[in-house]
Amino acid sequence: MSETSSQTAPKTGIDPRGPQFAAALTVVVLLLALLLPQPWALVVTAVQTVLFAIGAGLGVQRTPHAWLFKTLLRPRLSAPHELEDPAPPRFAQGVGLAFTVVGLVAYLLSATLVAQIALGFALLAAVLNAVFRFCLGCEVYLLIKRFA
Repeated sequence: MSETSSQTAPKTGIDPRGPQFAAALTVVVLLLALLLPQPWALVVTAVQTVLFAIGAGLGVQRTPHAWLFKTLLRPRLSAPHELEDPAPPRFAQGVGLAFTVVGLVAYLLSATLVAQIALGFALLAAVLNAVFRFCLGCEVYLLIKRFA
């Protein structure tokens, strides 16, 4: 996600490295979903769908990824320079959820190509966030907010 100024960062914000870590784990899961044969691709897609649903429904700070980040990585890192509003990453989780739901339904209907395309879009967004800290869903959220 684009950097938030410390003047607009909420006091109850999240460490921006957390969603980036979650995106890296999501890359691994989505790659597995694309590379494994059926029925494993369906199972892995279902798992990622549940993970996105938790992030979209409860917030990114309540996901298993966030717990891993807070427990294993955060204690070993310096404090973040600024905190991030959790709303844009939560919206991004909803976008990821939409793509994995399409993938899940497509796998269930034996429409493998459609499933792979949907998961490929989610994978692309996760790679952008994991590697470049560019959250595509977050940017869409900010555009919607700007024009709403």
